[in-house]
Amino acid sequence: MNADFFTYNRNQLVGLIKGGLIVMTGYTSMQKTADTAMYFEQESNFWYLTGIEQPDWQLIIDTARGKSWLVKPDVDMMHEIFDGTLSAAEASRISGIKNIITSKERDVLLRDQARKHSLVYTVDQPEYIKRANFIPNPSLSVNKKYLGTIFNAVQLCNKELTELRAIKQPIEIRAISKAVKLTGQAFESVKSKLNEYNYEYQIEADFSHIFRYSGAEGHAYDPIVASGRNGCTLHYVQNNSKLAKNKFVLLDVGAKVGGYSADITRTYAIGSVPKRYLDIHSAVEQAHHDIINLIRPGLLVEEYSRMVDSRMKHALREVGLLADLSDDETYRKYFPHAISHGLGIDVHDSLGSPRVFKAGMVITVEPGIYISGEGIGVRIEDDILITEKGNKNLSKLLSTAV
Repeated sequence: MNADFFTYNRNQLVGLIKGGLIVMTGYTSMQKTADTAMYFEQESNFWYLTGIEQPDWQLIIDTARGKSWLVKPDVDMMHEIFDGTLSAAEASRISGIKNIITSKERDVLLRDQARKHSLVYTVDQPEYIKRANFIPNPSLSVNKKYLGTIFNAVQLCNKELTELRAIKQPIEIRAISKAVKLTGQAFESVKSKLNEYNYEYQIEADFSHIFRYSGAEGHAYDPIVASGRNGCTLHYVQNNSKLAKNKFVLLDVGAKVGGYSADITRTYAIGSVPKRYLDIHSAVEQAHHDIINLIRPGLLVEEYSRMVDSRMKHALREVGLLADLSDDETYRKYFPHAISHGLGIDVHDSLGSPRVFKAGMVITVEPGIYISGEGIGVRIEDDILITEKGNKNLSKLLSTAV
């Protein structure tokens, strides 16, 4: 991604905002332990508009004048020596923004702009983040509160940015495709030597090696290597158990390449598994292919959900887990998560709750059956580009076979 990409994205956002000022901030660095910081990852909307990957930078856009500024964080000499800093020249080269100012200059600029604009736009954490069991990065709320002390009204432009990001540009599709291709190659390498591993973390290590050795940023999310009963925990990330022989191992892994994510899941057998395991896998696999075939532009998302529910209920009935197709409680016991989510910069990229699927969207399809009482967890996941005429399975070359 070069400056032209980020400049284009800013111009597109300006076209959706009906006048006024846009002020956004990147994430701040967060504590890991004692005096050690977590590995830093930039706030996705900020990166989409600037390409800046360092903490505490800010963006100001005057939509009326078509002028943008980047605000460089104040970095003292000690932190510059230990952590380095992004120069104004490099920030300008990355983002395509010529005007780089200090935080003091920002304060003066914003107070001057407040005389011309009563309204300022910014972004905040999406509403669904409240369901997550963690403390969000504070920078967005701090920025919103700060703007409220200067401007009469602060309005969110999350919706406009979500609309832009939901439809992927060709350059974004190429980046996602590269991430998917690399992830598929890593899966094939791991599967070819499954019987050589003794622990979950050894599989994780091989994925990590392949991603970084190939030049990817690394994992798009914490990898899931779940052997046996661990596969029934949807977000199992400890990856420290001994691999159970004659059981399944569920691998949910994705590389990040050029700022964009892959998200692929396969369930493989370690040794020779019982017929019951193969029947569960077969039911998920067939449902997986059938559900992908449903996806097309113009399909109502609500209709898609209904058809998915019907197909997955029949899959559960095939393996003796659901007697009554109207029994939603039992259905959700064995298939408790959504069938699809958006994919892009974030591994769970928001699609903005669309009414219909549109060409250019990239989504996952990930049916699963989880039977904790039997210690069986099966999930199969592919990454799907919605095209003008239907869809393209970006991860199709990676076999879904057990």
